[in-house]
Amino acid sequence: MSEKIVIIGAGQAGCQAVQSLRAEGFTGAITMVGDEAYPPYQRPPLSKAYLQGQLERPRLFLKPDAFYAEAGCDLLLNISATAIDRVARTVELSDGRKLAYDKLLLTTGGHVRKLRCPGAELPGIFYLKTIADVDALQAAFLPAARIAIVGAGYIGLEVAAVGAKRGLQVTVFEAMDRVMARAVSPVLSEFFAAEHVKAGVTLKLNTGVEGFEGEGKVERIRAGGRLYDCDLVLVGIGVLGNDELARAAGLNCSDGIVVDRNARTSDPVIYAAGDCTRHYGREGGELRLECVQNAIDQAKHAAMAMAGKPKDYSEVPWFWSDQYDLKLQIAGLARPTDTPVLRGNPASRKFSVFHLREGKVAAVEAVNAGQDYMIGRKLIAEGRAVEACRLADFSISIKNLL
Repeated sequence: MSEKIVIIGAGQAGCQAVQSLRAEGFTGAITMVGDEAYPPYQRPPLSKAYLQGQLERPRLFLKPDAFYAEAGCDLLLNISATAIDRVARTVELSDGRKLAYDKLLLTTGGHVRKLRCPGAELPGIFYLKTIADVDALQAAFLPAARIAIVGAGYIGLEVAAVGAKRGLQVTVFEAMDRVMARAVSPVLSEFFAAEHVKAGVTLKLNTGVEGFEGEGKVERIRAGGRLYDCDLVLVGIGVLGNDELARAAGLNCSDGIVVDRNARTSDPVIYAAGDCTRHYGREGGELRLECVQNAIDQAKHAAMAMAGKPKDYSEVPWFWSDQYDLKLQIAGLARPTDTPVLRGNPASRKFSVFHLREGKVAAVEAVNAGQDYMIGRKLIAEGRAVEACRLADFSISIKNLL
């Protein structure tokens, strides 16, 4: 095959696409462009083991350097794509070069949502998305330092857990009335809030941030009409899809690059995968997901389509978070109208919440309950009906529900 495939974005989805393209028999040229100095690496450990100092940087990388050479992938790093010419089928790079493509894959990921309030540009205010972000944070992430964390989502609470372990004075500010409100059910929010308080973290719920003050660096945070002293700030208020390049090229975008079930964009030779996409969910409707599962699975489907073997994407989404010695694993997407079923006792620090929709398992949230999570994923994938009383009955082995 003489086709050229160009991949813009050197992250989880881009790396998976290279592997899958070769596995599906594509023998043409592959070029991957990344705007960071590093080859594709894992992002989830950044706010956990890497920040904690328990994971060496080389272990972050998804593949050894030799993989890309062996896979025949030309890896261009520290370079960004600046424009797509869909007529000429070329991509313009920040160093002035132009890359010709027959098919183009956008795995551009996402970028952190930034605060826009007085003092938001003061030194000492950090965001967490890249290796460089964590390395910069480490210099101020010291025992006894007063850290103000804005946002009680996954990133904010994972950093709070690491900070508490390392002896920082941690205060978390959250505009909503519970932690991880967009990601988990109220039972999980209540449980994790209590665990953080036990670890010495101060939670300020229903408390929006109005600004920051300081001479030369951040020294105070204004939230809920009050001032709080701080030595550093970590902001974790969400991620936006990187669809600017696609939008400028005239591709259909709406909070992400809109793709069909084969990861194809509104241009038939341009595909997209991962955090940057807005795709059709298993149950219909468009959504954008920020998770490793979607990056991997969607990249596989994009590779199959580019190799001439299209298969509709309909995978069960899954997520996880590590906080203290608690492993939270989630499969499926719960809705407020679902019927929650508690299995186990939160006081034991090992329990799960299943979400039933029309008698079938639609989602599962498991804390230190890996088997509940795995069985839950299978029940979701199979669309299996399960009685709530059997799910709640701890004397019935979870395996028996299959």
